[in-house]
Amino acid sequence: MKIAQVTPLYEAVPPKLYGGTERVVAHLTDALVDLGHEVTLFASADAQTRARLIPVRDQAIRLDPAPLKSDLAAHMTMLGEVLDRVDQFDVIHFHTDMIHFPLFRPYADRTITTLHGRLDLKDLPGVYDRWSDFGLISISDDQRRPLPHANWKATVHHGMPGDQYVFSPKSEGYLAFLGRISPEKRPDRAIEIATKLGRPLKMAAKVDAADKIYWEETIRPMVEANPLIEFIGEIGDHQKSAFLGGAEALLFPIDWPEPFGLVMIEAMACGTPVVAFRCGSTPEIIEDGATGFLVDTMEQAVAAADRARLLDREAIRARFELRFSAAAMARRYLDVYGDLLARRPFAEAPLTEVVTPLRPLEDRSFAAIA
Repeated sequence: MKIAQVTPLYEAVPPKLYGGTERVVAHLTDALVDLGHEVTLFASADAQTRARLIPVRDQAIRLDPAPLKSDLAAHMTMLGEVLDRVDQFDVIHFHTDMIHFPLFRPYADRTITTLHGRLDLKDLPGVYDRWSDFGLISISDDQRRPLPHANWKATVHHGMPGDQYVFSPKSEGYLAFLGRISPEKRPDRAIEIATKLGRPLKMAAKVDAADKIYWEETIRPMVEANPLIEFIGEIGDHQKSAFLGGAEALLFPIDWPEPFGLVMIEAMACGTPVVAFRCGSTPEIIEDGATGFLVDTMEQAVAAADRARLLDREAIRARFELRFSAAAMARRYLDVYGDLLARRPFAEAPLTEVVTPLRPLEDRSFAAIA
């Protein structure tokens, strides 16, 4: 099968530091190549991929030092490059929200669009009503709630390559927070949990310009006043195994409808349990009492973080491999692509002469649980 992957241009593929969507695209692309498919990646030139790369910008936008940049112009240029090659692919898989809809409407039947963000925004229903011919993929069932009548084709949970994360059979006794310093991620809750338990907390987090005031006025004073808290800053993939694997538990104290939460499965890959507030996707990702704990209150969160060390770290890693490997994610998407091809007018054949039959999901050892 000939497949195009079209990624946002904000981060490299995979990101050099923080970044979710582009990281998922990188792992999906490589996994599809490993499964024998011909994959083309449209991304910035600093991408690292086993697929054919069509570079559409010299580097990813966020870390580009140029003082004046146009996000819109960069993405329009990329969509033009995809449009020029539209007949080369069986499936064009977009990860760019809805920006491609007007340009690609004549080719909607050969596209799939994965939505990676929150969908409870005022203007979104009108877009998905107007361009309802585009098939959509959610990254959790909960993500769909604001748009229940959109053209959903499947839910496909994210996956990561297991060999990228080193299993740690034993923690070093600290709690961990990994993500962004922002009000919806609730780093203040993480600090409070660690303080009440008297446990060290290591925070590896990015501070966006939009959250600078929140960091300076709320979180930084809490960090500087508490000897239990160590603020590390933003880290890259090569640092995550040591950081997450050394933790007794990952604290995921969110206060918003998280569409997925990649850090949860990154922690699981290291064997580290997750203490997560029951919000957004977390009940779909965390198996309460097995791979971590789901909580509703701060009192429950403190108690859960205290007993997280009792969970079986080998079992947590095993659940990651079964549910959230990159291969599991790729196989689920191949099911989606196969359905798309089968529903086209006259059931046109893929561009490749031989198509590997898709086995039913329940027969697969790497099946992801949607």
